[in-house]
Amino acid sequence: MTKWTTADIPNQTGRTIIVTGANSGLGAATAGALAAAGARVILACRDVEKGKQAAATMSGDTEVRELDLASLASVRAFTDSVDNVDVLINNAGVMALPLRRTADGFEMQFGTNHLGHFALTALLLDRISGRVVTVSSVAHRIGQLNLADPNFTNRRYDRWLAYGQSKLANLMFAYELQRRLIGEGSAVLSVAAHPGYAATDLMSHTESFQDWVMSIGNRMGAAQTPAQGALPTLFAATAEVEPGAFYGPDGFLGLAGYPGKSSSSAAARDTKAAAALWQLSDDLCAHALSDSHHIA
Repeated sequence: MTKWTTADIPNQTGRTIIVTGANSGLGAATAGALAAAGARVILACRDVEKGKQAAATMSGDTEVRELDLASLASVRAFTDSVDNVDVLINNAGVMALPLRRTADGFEMQFGTNHLGHFALTALLLDRISGRVVTVSSVAHRIGQLNLADPNFTNRRYDRWLAYGQSKLANLMFAYELQRRLIGEGSAVLSVAAHPGYAATDLMSHTESFQDWVMSIGNRMGAAQTPAQGALPTLFAATAEVEPGAFYGPDGFLGLAGYPGKSSSSAAARDTKAAAALWQLSDDLCAHALSDSHHIA
């Protein structure tokens, strides 16, 4: 694959694209590039004021709407305001936080990164005409899905294992969504992407010494810029892609480079576990989903 950049984004005029977590980092870079290419971009942000500040730096047609993925009520309220959408980009996330819980009682990383996006996609799917792009991470490889206790209710909490579980769930969801879309005869695509190692605000919210360690690494040039890290997501959202594929940087260990096909762990490709995760997610989000929005 040649070195695909934002210059290769096809004209997006007439398309509406939702980007979650678009107020900073990878989300802002993704939203800005899509708006510059002609898309109408909805920046779905927990902090509307920060979203407006980010939108002010972008050229093109942008709109900021409130979306807190740590609250299924907020997810429902956001989707009630959305009409037809061409592309949904499930980008927002939190990383390696101390143990916290969402408004619905879920472990914050599993609840925000996976369940919030699961509910968002389910509620919007009948209005999406093009594709769903879900952002995972190389950290999915350290993830171990615990279906009996995904929210760390009865087991010892580990921030990095929790993050890995949430990113594994993102990838399993993307794969399973594509299988279900095919089963329904839908032309909508589900594609996954990851940024490799990119310097973003995620690295400054662990509330531990690890913030300092990662900031040192970033200053030494170990990380890509958000603009470079957003390229796989932009590719997955706009280029000719393989249904159900996973895209990331093509360099060493997938940490840096230009968009290319990415490999995934055996756990991510476990279809039986993915179906079980889907059912669990549907059950946990049931109070936010009407009968018509449960994905078969």
